[in-house]
Order: sequence, then structure tokens, then C-alpha cells
Amino acid sequence: MSEESLNDLLPTTPDLRAERLTELKRLFPDLFTNEGRLDPDELKRLVAPNEVHESERYEFKWYGKAASKREAFTPTTSTLVYDPARSVNPDQTNGNMIIEGENLETLKLLLSAYREQVKVIYIDPPYNTGKDFIYKDNYAKDRKSYWEETESTSDGIKLDSNPDTSGRYHSDWLSMMHSRLLVARSLLRPDGFIFVNIDDSEVTNLRRLLDEVFGEENFAANVVWQKTYSPANDKKGIDAMHDHILVYGRGESALVNLLPRTAKQDDAYENPDNDSRGPWKAVDATRAEHRDYAFYPISTPSGREVWPAKGRSWVFNIEELPALLADNRLWFGSDGTSKPSKKLFLSDVKQGVTPTTWWSHEDAGHNDTAKKELKELFPESLPFETPKPTKLLKRIFHLGTDPASSDLVLDFFGGSGTTAQAVIELNKTDGGNRKFILAQIPEITATASSANQAGFKKISDITIERARRAISRIQESADDLLPNDPQKEFAKGLGFKVYKLTKSNFPRCEFAPDPKVSEAENVEALKRYIDEKETAFILPLAAEAEQAVFDEVLLKCGFQLHYTRTRREDFSENTVYEVTDGKRGSLVCLAWNEAIKDSTLKQLRALDEAGDKPFFICLERSLNTTAKWNLNHLLGKRLTAF
Repeated sequence: MSEESLNDLLPTTPDLRAERLTELKRLFPDLFTNEGRLDPDELKRLVAPNEVHESERYEFKWYGKAASKREAFTPTTSTLVYDPARSVNPDQTNGNMIIEGENLETLKLLLSAYREQVKVIYIDPPYNTGKDFIYKDNYAKDRKSYWEETESTSDGIKLDSNPDTSGRYHSDWLSMMHSRLLVARSLLRPDGFIFVNIDDSEVTNLRRLLDEVFGEENFAANVVWQKTYSPANDKKGIDAMHDHILVYGRGESALVNLLPRTAKQDDAYENPDNDSRGPWKAVDATRAEHRDYAFYPISTPSGREVWPAKGRSWVFNIEELPALLADNRLWFGSDGTSKPSKKLFLSDVKQGVTPTTWWSHEDAGHNDTAKKELKELFPESLPFETPKPTKLLKRIFHLGTDPASSDLVLDFFGGSGTTAQAVIELNKTDGGNRKFILAQIPEITATASSANQAGFKKISDITIERARRAISRIQESADDLLPNDPQKEFAKGLGFKVYKLTKSNFPRCEFAPDPKVSEAENVEALKRYIDEKETAFILPLAAEAEQAVFDEVLLKCGFQLHYTRTRREDFSENTVYEVTDGKRGSLVCLAWNEAIKDSTLKQLRALDEAGDKPFFICLERSLNTTAKWNLNHLLGKRLTAF
């Protein structure tokens, strides 16, 4: 039996580094030493047996890369706490969430419950122009600095800038993106996509970074979006009127949808001869090369003999001609004298348009549109200077999601909240059931900014308020509809929950291990710390605190946060809830002030013998040695004790 580690006693998110090593050892035990450690030389021999001594190779490196990877795979003890005051229609959320907090920690917290659950990730990260804010991740090395700043002010926290005079200008930005993309990849479904909005300043580096994280073979497209429609006369040099959107799939099963056909495209199809198969258009019946077997004369209905032009030939051979004529598939003009064209019926055209890598402002909106949309929701001021148009994001979500499914969209650079509005409005248009999760750090707004003057002290305030106003506008427009109108029912069902990233509810997470002593000594010290600190942490708590403890425990046990819980009356001596999120279920007893009673053990045994095979989550301090042994013997891996 392996020795206990500190993480075994802390309520953390999954340790991705340990998971990867365990899976590698399972597949290739010969790569590990007798002591169970990975042998780097054996790993090198596996990858390149003839190049073990080769030190030069093609790779993408920057200062801080190794540290950013370590940070990505380090578990977190943080948690998310529900904020009812800023939530909107919390009973109608359908899984929609906006999370106020640093996004790397937030992504880690989502891992247990949302791993491989996200269909589309869209992010619009800082563009690294030298003026934009950058996430330094210094809170991860000294969490107190982050928590103290977020707890000491309601106005938000100030992020560091990344001046282009810095010797690590590109490295800092890449490290920030690297750790977040590594975790985000684990959240993406096997058939999912990530769309990353970026400008020219970092597109080359970002492409190489995404190649490394998602695999070069999963590159789908570099979309060029026309973000402005007229050049700026005050610009020096060449005015950049575009952004890039880099698109990667999670794997081979990731396939984009077709874009909807437009009325303009359909208008090209007519029916001048009243063909029973409906509208059609004439397409060239010749190919741009000469082939002897397809070079022959055809008699028109008027009796005229026609040939393909020199150097060309028909697209069908002479044996196919009678069937085409009999099926009225050739068009010789209204007077029957013209060279034949083939009839392409609208009904034969695939019901959609293949997307391309050029997105004009007519198709995907532009910056001015984005600001006008935001101004419509915030007539008192423009609280955000660089929003994206909802038309752009609706196009992305149309390509990457299925309206008939409950596909989940994630945006961990939430910004002004365009993603939330786009998901809501796209669902309204096509009857979809997409869900969204947005994360936005409580970044302080500049004192002189219009956002700050309008009362938005943090960027996350804008994110939340935009989603609220977008919902309110839809609901107000539905007030005059008939009671049975589907749009009225849709409007009633709109809402989202707000969560805040905070310190764990378990005091043990504030324990600081002593680097001068062994792991075993730190484990013993942590056990003493738990006994001392958590003795005073006794339920029943206030309803809000109890909810926070439930949320933390269940989130880290893999439950999505829209779970429901119901009191089980058949457990008479302990407070036991049945919890489900639609994907998994468990019985939960978080009784700090009482031990798990014998009657509870008997009831669990009865359920198990009846074939229910329950999962059970409880607090370890509520189990004595006998109860713990009995539960382990009865439930095995179906028992989780915090």
C-alpha cells in the first residue's frame, strides 16, 4: 500500500501529472525503474531509439515553458461559491454559469465534472500589444497575494501589463496561454473544437503553441475575419482590417457543420420549364480538357448539331447521353437551339454551404456592429471598448454545435459577455438547447473609464450584467406573445448562475508544508492541523455556508453544478441526501457534528443487496475505525470520504 501524500488529505482537483504517469506505467511498465520512477533514457529510446545521444531537434521553446506546464498539471484546493444575488432565474439555468475568478484555477475546478464535456471553446485572449493586461500566475506560487487582494476589495484586482520593452515579452504571454490551453484541452469533447481569436502580433506563436497542445494533425483552419470595413485614414503604414481565428479539433471525429444557405444563393435557381422536380440552374456540361471518348456531336431539339469547344469535352460519355435526355436533365435554351447545359436542381444541392477561411464583415459582423450591439444593452455608456459581434460568435457556434443537443460552450476569457448573449440568441433562433460557461477574472476597470463611471468596478460585473440584460430584453419582448407561443416558453426558461472563485471551505487547505522535513512528517503535521482547525467547523451551518460545502465536495467528486439534491427520509439517524446531475448520482452525508450511525450502514447494505449499488460521499471525520472498515468493505470504490 502506498504512503499517504498531502494531496490525499486535501480536497483538490485531479492531479493530471499523476494521472498521466499512471496511464503511462499501465501501458509501458518497462519505461519505469524498479522503484516506480520514470526512466528518461528508456523513454528517449522508445521515441527515437537511434537518436538517444542526439541533443538538437526541432522544438518550440521559450522562457518559462516548463514552469507553465507544471502549473497546468498542479491540482488546486480552491472552490467555487454560488452567488445568488447576481444570478438570474437560478431555477431556469439549464447549466448556464458565469464564474468570477482567475481562469486557470477555474479551469482546474471544472475538470472533475466537465472533463470531455465541452463541445466548443471560444476564447478572445489578450492580444499582447504591449498595453494589454497579462496574467502572471503569481497567485499560484503564493496564493495569499491573490486571495488577500480579492477579499480586501470589492472593486476587483489589478493585472500586470506586458510592455514590449520586456525581455520576456513573448515568453510571458506564451506561458499564460500554455497552461490554460493544456487544461482546456482536457475539457473538450473528442468531437469538439476550439476557436481562438487573435491578431497578427501573436498569431505565429499561437499557431505553434496550438500545434503542440492539440496536435498539428488536428489543425482545422486559420480563418481570416474582416473586423473592419473601411481603412483608417490616420494609420501609418498598412492598416490591419482583419483578425485571425485559429480552429483546432480535439480529434478525428471533430467535424464542422455546413453554413445555412442564403436567400441570395437560392435565388439563382429558377424553373423556366416547370420541371416537376422544382427550381434548378444551368451548369456547364463541358470540362476544360479534351477526352476522345467524350468528344462527340449532340443534336439539339431544333435539329442543330453542336460540339464542345476546341480543347474541351462533355462531362458525360456518349453511353450516358440517352438517359440524360430521357430524364430531361439537359437544357438547350428556351428555343431549343443552344449548346446543352446540365440542370442542377436545388433539391440535389446539399442543404448548406461549405465554410471557407474568409469571413467578410457582411457574413460575420465587424467591430462597429459589436459596439452598437453593446450600446443597445447599455445605453447609459459603452462599458467595454473591444467587444466581439454576436454575429461572429453565432457563426462559430453554428459550425461547432448541434442545436438538437445540449452542447456546452466554454469561454474562459469572458470579457464583455458576448458569448453568453450569442448562445442565448442562437438558441432562440434555431430552437437549440446549448449551454454556456463563462469565466472572467475580477479585473479592476480604470478609474477614468466609462465603465467605472457607470458603476462597473470590475470587468466581471460587465460580463454578468450583459447576460442579464440580454435575457431581460428577450423576456420583455415575449410579454405580448400568446401564452402557448414557443418563444414565450423559451423566454421563461432563460437564466444562469453566478459563482465566485474562493478559498476552500476546508481550513486544511491553508496548511503550509515545511520544505525542510519529509513528506511523511508533513502528512502527520497536516493531520494534526486538520484535527485542530476543523473541530470548530461544525454543521449545521447557515444555509449559504452549507450550500458552499456541498458545492465544493460535489464539484471535486465530479458532479456538475446544476445538480439537484433530495432528502432521503429512509435514513432516520443521519441527514442523507440523494444527489444527481443527470449524468451521475450519489448518496451524500456531510454531517460534521455527528458520526455515521449503524442504522445508516444497515440501510446502505440493504440498498446494495437490493441491487441499487449506491455511491456514498461523506466526511472522513464522521467515520470511526469500524464504520470506515465496514463501508470500505461494502462499497469499495463507491465510497468517497473527504
